[in-house]
Amino acid sequence: MSSKTEFLWYIPNDVKAGHRGDVAGEDHNSLDTLTSHATALEDNGWTGALIGTGWGRPDTFTVATALAARTRRFQPLIAIRPGYWKPANFASAAATLDHLSGQRIRVNIVSGKDDLAAYGDSEGDSTHRYARTREFMRLVRQLWTEDHVSFDGEHFRVTNSTVQPRIKSRPDRPHPKLYFGGASDAAERVSATEADVQLFWGEPLHGIEERIARLKALSASLDRDLPPLEFGLRITTLVRDTTEEAWRDAEAKVADMARNSGAGWHDHKREVAVGQQRLFNLQAKGDVLDDNLYTAPGKFGGGGAGTTWLVGSAEDVARSLNRYRALGITHFVLSDTPYLSEIRRQGSQLLPLLVDAPRPGRLAAG
Repeated sequence: MSSKTEFLWYIPNDVKAGHRGDVAGEDHNSLDTLTSHATALEDNGWTGALIGTGWGRPDTFTVATALAARTRRFQPLIAIRPGYWKPANFASAAATLDHLSGQRIRVNIVSGKDDLAAYGDSEGDSTHRYARTREFMRLVRQLWTEDHVSFDGEHFRVTNSTVQPRIKSRPDRPHPKLYFGGASDAAERVSATEADVQLFWGEPLHGIEERIARLKALSASLDRDLPPLEFGLRITTLVRDTTEEAWRDAEAKVADMARNSGAGWHDHKREVAVGQQRLFNLQAKGDVLDDNLYTAPGKFGGGGAGTTWLVGSAEDVARSLNRYRALGITHFVLSDTPYLSEIRRQGSQLLPLLVDAPRPGRLAAG
């Protein structure tokens, strides 16, 4: 698969207005508003966007389908959960959308805790959960790339299954890429054997370097039978015209978070996963790590990709992102609020400083 560097954004897909400091409006989650974000991404050089998932949000696959129908080049990175979907159902739905959209979809497999009972799912401990995820990813890939699939696993079974329409394979894209996150031992074993792209949250450079080395070694020890694992970074990027303005705005945002206990900022409150705890632990090392990795948001309610921010001028942030690229990161999922205006600002100011960033009018390789 292609290792060309790609830059995606984030569409929050939330019924509540004001996500992570975004503009609060009654139509924030309407199709017209979400489409305005997707078309702005197309017009400002972005490849596509991660669309969030979780029970209590609008159904992510439905949102992605609607946005694919209203755009020409926008590539949705669709977050989905094993258990919410069965492998064959999902493989068929995704193959259909990939066909109708002109081979534009990507998939982010999420294994973190959710309100499982609300949609009739159940799972055991972490070991059981990740074993199921591993089977899910293996079977979905088989259904996308083989005919007459029979699979008899611990968690899933299919007999003589052929998904139609077939995934249109290219040398650089045999099927939609499967992104995966997670920092526990069990999660890393899944990523090392089954993921196409491992997504990290915003850790310091040395932490990312250590994790890349560990995952590469794990892939070798577990006899990975897929192309080499690729790596991505999901992080908030607060970009302003000058370094001073960026830090002034960043500190003002954190002050607001402190006043309202981070309301609207944390999507991961049900359980503090290993990866999230790694981010929280950074606070003990200082409010600013490396040159401009801001850890203070995590003290006041920031969670997930909102826990740590890269702060600075476009030149500052581009310099930091290029350092991650030098470690082997080739997939970036960036964001800041207000989402729509920042799509344009960072598309015009930040992306031109990043070599190989797709420009308007170009279709990035899948």
